[in-house]
Amino acid sequence: MNPDVRMSVKECAKIMGVSEQFVRVGLQQGLFSWGYVIKLSTHYTYFINRHKFLEEMGLNK
Repeated sequence: MNPDVRMSVKECAKIMGVSEQFVRVGLQQGLFSWGYVIKLSTHYTYFINRHKFLEEMGLNK
């Protein structure tokens, strides 16, 4: 997978103007179509698709 496709929770939160926890919980609750979360035991892994996120935010380049 192209590493430019994935966006960090930190970067996403900064662009949205919200906390990282806001993004994490939103992903956990399935509220965002541009990312998802997988829970392995007690550890969460977050995936945010940069292209989908920027498109939905109206920031596509």
